[in-house]
Order: sequence, then C-alpha cells, then structure tokens
Amino acid sequence: MQQPHELLKGFPVFVTVPVQWGDQDALGHVNNTVYLRWAESSRIEYLIRIGLWQRLDTERIGPIIASVSCNYRRPVTYPDTVHAGARITAVGNSSFRMEHVIVSAGLNVVVADLDSTLVLLDYATNKPLRVPDEMREAIRTLEQNGPR
Repeated sequence: MQQPHELLKGFPVFVTVPVQWGDQDALGHVNNTVYLRWAESSRIEYLIRIGLWQRLDTERIGPIIASVSCNYRRPVTYPDTVHAGARITAVGNSSFRMEHVIVSAGLNVVVADLDSTLVLLDYATNKPLRVPDEMREAIRTLEQNGPR
C-alpha cells in the first residue's frame, strides 16, 4: 500500500497523479482547472470507497456538486507529481462537505486547498435525498481508519 505524503496526514483518501505537459497553459504553469480535476479524482476515489459511486448505476442515486472553492497557493509546472487528498468534514441532512489538499512532490508543499459541498441526489426525480445511515457509517469508518 502506498503511504500518503506527510502533508496529507489525516486524509483517509488520496490519489497520486503525474503532471502532464499538456496540463500547462500559455504562461508555463498548470492551468487552474487542472487543480479542480485533481481534487475531483480524489473525491471520486473517496465516493467509491464509501460505496456511493456504485449506487449511480444500480439506484440512480449519487452526488452532485453544489459548490466548490479553491485557494491556489503555488504554481505547479511540468515535470512534477501531485498528491490529492480528500476527506469529509461535515455531513448534513442531504449534503456533505469535503476538504481537498493538493501537494506537489517536487516542491514538497501544499499548492492548493479546496472545499466542496456535495448533495446526495435521486437522479430519477432530481430531488435531494437524506444521506443514509449506512453511508454515514461508511464515512465514519473511513475517516477513522485512514488510508488503506
């Protein structure tokens, strides 16, 4: 099992992504939208681990982004590798809040931190659903047990 970067301690889920040459913009650094993609990759991995992503196919129940914000701290350039961590910081009735941190392996610093709010949605009716108890328990378990 891969261990998380030391700056991602406390994040139960993380992904490691190589920076691609094409991720850079005309100014020679990674485009701002790519940071959102890195956070998305860690978010999807988190949702898979709690069993929510699989419910999209079977029940048409899944997350939808209500809001996302990103604090860009440092530019990233090619070549590099980033580690994107995800954790859930709050669970509401039909929503949950996620925190993401992006770490540059080359710079060995946090290059961005993001917050997102997701709503559990019934895609058949387009209405929010209460976060089920078994999902709340899966979140608690993952947050307590950390990376695997």
